[in-house]
Amino acid sequence: MLTLLMVFCSLQVFASDTGRLSSRLKPGGFYVGVVKSGTEVHYKGRQVRVSDDGQFIIGFGRDAELQQSFKLLHNDGRSEKVSLALKSREYDIQHIDGVARKYVQPAPDVLHRIRTEAKRVGQSRQFDTPADDFFSGFTQPARGRITGIYGSQRYFNGEPRRPHYGIDFAAPTGHPVVSAADGIVRLAHEDLYFSGGTIIIDHGFGISSSYLHLSAIDVKEGETVERGQLIGKIGATGRVTGPHLDWRINWFDVRLDPALMMQ
Repeated sequence: MLTLLMVFCSLQVFASDTGRLSSRLKPGGFYVGVVKSGTEVHYKGRQVRVSDDGQFIIGFGRDAELQQSFKLLHNDGRSEKVSLALKSREYDIQHIDGVARKYVQPAPDVLHRIRTEAKRVGQSRQFDTPADDFFSGFTQPARGRITGIYGSQRYFNGEPRRPHYGIDFAAPTGHPVVSAADGIVRLAHEDLYFSGGTIIIDHGFGISSSYLHLSAIDVKEGETVERGQLIGKIGATGRVTGPHLDWRINWFDVRLDPALMMQ
């Protein structure tokens, strides 16, 4: 039998706060829960990884519906539907007219490169490893003035551009960038078309962090890194107007707000 329960009524089954990384129930946020041993967690057709001590995480995209739910399958055969209510949020939207077409639409001869690189980046974010140190939260990867925030979006000549999915830290070229949490380097590329020098680190459970526009990369693919370890340096590579770090967090292909991970 499928039982409909609100999250605040289900504390005997699981908790929404592990005492470390805690839930942020809003678009761009995530839910951290704990279930009893042997319980399966399913969300949007995916069986969610559960740690040995019962922890799991589910991520919500920028435009996620405010009413969310996931299913628990208990080891005694019972099914349980758990509902979550996300708080709405607003994003900074800018309208800019008179922008030259070449800056809005990439030339046809680079579209193949863009698609190929996007596929590789997507593959780097699909790992589902059992490492769970990220449940302790993330450290800020660089020092600098914040010049870009998650969710903001520009319209060029009335046409919407892709929203910004990270935090931008502006600092001079060469300033250090560190890993925000323990993990394994899945991508280390010096020259992607949009993001230039790029590192993607797998932190386990589908959580990955990306570091864009780097002027130097000090790690290799497959390398294990620790929280606070130097991995590269701030730069102005790719399509940028000045040196900065664009830092992003994903849950698989779901783009999360990095600011919500720093607790």
